Amino acid sequence: MHLNYFGLIPGKYVIYNVKEMKHDETVGQHDTLVYQLKTYIGQQYIDNQGRTAREFFRYTRNTNVDSWVLKDLWTIIIAQYKAEIVEENQRIIKLVFSPTIDKKWNPNAFNTYDPLEFSYSNIHKPSTFNGITFDSTLVVEQGYFKSLIDFQAMHEVYATNVGLVSKVYKNLKIADFDTLNVKKGTEIYYNFVEHGFE
Repeated sequence: MHLNYFGLIPGKYVIYNVKEMKHDETVGQHDTLVYQLKTYIGQQYIDNQGRTAREFFRYTRNTNVDSWVLKDLWTIIIAQYKAEIVEENQRIIKLVFSPTIDKKWNPNAFNTYDPLEFSYSNIHKPSTFNGITFDSTLVVEQGYFKSLIDFQAMHEVYATNVGLVSKVYKNLKIADFDTLNVKKGTEIYYNFVEHGFE
């Protein structure tokens, strides 16, 4: 079923370089925030639905010489062949198993967000991030749309026995189909740095 793409392994941590960009040309804002994010798979417990889940810690720091500061404590679980994260009390389906090219799902089936459609591409393909080659990765396509004034491009990449290794999120207002002429919106990028156990 390839459940190991979710990286749900006790004691596993993953570190990312993160870049967040906020745009609002009406107020002259094009702000960039750069920091590191560390995720960690913690202890097992029984969630409010009686399922066996694990703690999912998220820490941040400004640079690689700063101390980690706890940002969030979420829940992570694989149940009924779905990989889920509960963030801010909203349950999101990140992956469905086994991954196939024709599989589609609504990540927001169990929360109050608007319905979306996720799908897979480049399944079981090798990929290299930060100089490290992973033998088997897959891409979760989370949305792509381009018009005269809108540009949306979102996807995540998962590697076996690691989990998330890359994320791109762009939700922008643009001018004249030009994706570099951004008027308003948000961009978020996660880039893999390292993983290991603690």
